[in-house]
This record gives sequence, structure tokens and C-alpha cells, in this order.
Amino acid sequence: MEVAVLDITGKDTGRKVELSKEVFGIEPNDHAIYLDVKQYLANQRQGTHKSKERAEIVGSTKKIKKQKGTGTARAGSIKSGVFRGGGRMFGPRPRNYSFKLNKNLKRLARKSALSIQANDENLVVIEDFNFESPKTKNFTSLLKALELETKKTLFVLEGENTNVYLSSRNIKNSKVVKTSDLNTYAVLNANKVVVTEGSLDGINKNLSK
Repeated sequence: MEVAVLDITGKDTGRKVELSKEVFGIEPNDHAIYLDVKQYLANQRQGTHKSKERAEIVGSTKKIKKQKGTGTARAGSIKSGVFRGGGRMFGPRPRNYSFKLNKNLKRLARKSALSIQANDENLVVIEDFNFESPKTKNFTSLLKALELETKKTLFVLEGENTNVYLSSRNIKNSKVVKTSDLNTYAVLNANKVVVTEGSLDGINKNLSK
């Protein structure tokens, strides 16, 4: 699959790049995508939720009424979860939601996500670029030139680029990542995926193993 290369003003440079069929042209695997997205979202959960149980509630330990003869259910503690102010029964406890996935499955999921975006013509290739200083207006101008200012956009760069990253940080619908940080959720969550020429080699290298 050939894709035209644009410059940062949105104009066609006259050059084209060939996208790897092994990365951008495979048959998407929906189950692999599901598992990888599920793992990503699970890893975002802090798991610090906690409610007090009856042993942690401050209150009297005196038996509140006699065992028999009241005509009602027996009750031994005011801290029981059946009473107002008592501990919560079967409440949430701190836990780790993360789980492991096979590396090959994760590669398959990311290739599937990129293939979906490429097939839907939501993949844009631009020249490698940099900003002289970190300014939001620089990144805003780039989005406007590419006609992406109203769309949720993912930019994939070859490596660390502080100026570009800081310039995009205040823009709600745009995200900038390195090829090594590319993930299935970010790819599918974007309306447009913008990759630089230099990042294509890194993507192919990471996902063709």
C-alpha cells in the first residue's frame, strides 16, 4: 500500500512511501484487539478502592439485646452491616487489576489496529519535523494545516521530541507518542493516526519481530 507523504503545511511533497503489508495490511484479529485494550484499561486502574468492614468500625462491642424472646432476629453487634453506620459487607478491597499477555498477541493486536486505520484511510504520513521552541500555537498550526483541528489525533514520532510533546500537551484531542510507546488503545481511539517518515522504520522493526 502506497501513501503520499505530506509536509507540515499539509501539501503533498510528491513522494510516496510503501507501507509494510505485514504491519499495515493484515487481516485484523478482533479477539487480540479486545485482550490488548482490556489489559491497557486494566493497567490504568489504581485499585485503591476500600470500604470499612465491621472490624474497622468504631462502636460499642456490647451485645445490643438479648439472644431470645424479642420476637426479632438475633443481633450481637451494632457494627454489623445490617445496621446504619455499620461496616459494609463484601465491600471493595485494594487489588491489582493488571494481567499478563503474550508478546506475540500484543504485536498482533497492534498490527491489527494499524491495519484497520490504514484500510479506513485514517493513516497520514508526514515528513519528520521539529519545533524551535515548545509553543502550543505551533502544534495548533500543524493541526490546522492538516485539517485535523476538530478530530481526535494520534501523532507517532520516531523518538523523544520534547518540543513537539510539550506543544501538544494543552490540546485536548491530540496525543503524541514514540514508536516504542505505541499501543492498540491509542491507535483505535484516534480518528486520524499521523506517523512521521522516520517512525515507520521503528514501527516495522517493533512489530515485525
